[in-house]
Amino acid sequence: MTWYFGNTCLRRKLLRYFANTREMSKQGSKKAGKTKKVAVTEEPKGPIGTDKSGNVTIKIQAKPGAKHNNITDISEDAVGVAISAPPVEGEANTELVKYLASVLGMRKSDVSLDRGSKSRQKVILVSGTTVEKVLEKLKGEMGT
Repeated sequence: MTWYFGNTCLRRKLLRYFANTREMSKQGSKKAGKTKKVAVTEEPKGPIGTDKSGNVTIKIQAKPGAKHNNITDISEDAVGVAISAPPVEGEANTELVKYLASVLGMRKSDVSLDRGSKSRQKVILVSGTTVEKVLEKLKGEMGT
């Protein structure tokens, strides 16, 4: 028996759906052991980590409208960054990327905003460096 909704055959869609979910559950069980080993060795503590493609991710708590650009604090949740630009039409985001690129000693094209363009909680992607170097440079900037 075949069911139709408009021109769409619902029976075929349901069969494909159940076939895909069964395959995905088999794949998940095979990968579970491998994933645990990787997670144990590279479990990031704090706001700086790496993504699947090897880029460094930094969780940022942005504080726009400050007098000067600076790193205010580094906690377990996020790196606090005061930005002198106002939060209007992406000016603070642009200034944040420029400031972090200068702090890390990298090109602007190596630093990009991944998530949080309209939020104070942001995620920045940095390519071509390691977590240790980024943390060292952020702590150095915070101390000055």
